[in-house]
Amino acid sequence: MTTNQLVEEIKKKKSFLCIGLDVDLNKIPKHLLKEEDPIFAFNKAIIDATHHLCVAYKPNTAFYEAYGLKGWQALEKTINYLNENHPEIFTIADAKRGDIGNTSTMYAKAFFEDLAFDSVTVAPYMGKDSVEPFLAFENKHTILLALTSNQGAFDFQTKTIEGKEVYKQVLETSKTWTNSENLMYVVGATKAEYLADIRKIIPNRFLLVPGVGAQGGNLQDVCKYGMNESVGLLINSSRGIIYASTDATFAQEAAQKAEKLQQEMAEVLNAASL
Repeated sequence: MTTNQLVEEIKKKKSFLCIGLDVDLNKIPKHLLKEEDPIFAFNKAIIDATHHLCVAYKPNTAFYEAYGLKGWQALEKTINYLNENHPEIFTIADAKRGDIGNTSTMYAKAFFEDLAFDSVTVAPYMGKDSVEPFLAFENKHTILLALTSNQGAFDFQTKTIEGKEVYKQVLETSKTWTNSENLMYVVGATKAEYLADIRKIIPNRFLLVPGVGAQGGNLQDVCKYGMNESVGLLINSSRGIIYASTDATFAQEAAQKAEKLQQEMAEVLNAASL
């Protein structure tokens, strides 16, 4: 999927909502545990109920890898279901990969070719030769961890080296890499006050923003400081939507939570004439 196609979908749906599919078998409705594949059954129900309200889905691969082969097969069925039934939706493999070049190439093949995700999250710590293999894939996007929403982000990301914070050095350096136009960036919603400075460095890139909802991030602040002329935001909500209920009506209640966010986003877009 190209960036232009993503922008068109945002404007069509009046939404820049990304729903995180982080499936914990201890949290899903108990009746689904009787299914042959409880993880996929849960995801399918959530997707069927919310696909018209969001523009992206983001499975965190750890929640699938934890269940071994069955978990990985559920991830494969989930991405296949999305690509076959909702190809207009942007898909994110939240895998946070990052390794030496030849290993990164194999990671990229796994997510872009075998599973056919549109994008994958990648850690920048090992530098350009660990990231550029992902950037080599046409119409695929690499979402670089820039400034994350966890408390530990302050351990390194905001430290100053030679007068500049590390996360700003990551942003500026990444722009020099081959095919850097394929980059997007993770910026946590709990760091909304940093977005103005981030936009000075990468004014035209998409930002994946986790942390709205359960982690306390504020949608209005993120939009105030982070939105650009092409919207440029994907706001992720996981637990706040998918675990809205453990009753038989869980999918419908998830849709209600998603619709509430989508309506807030529509107001923001209308106010910005987007």
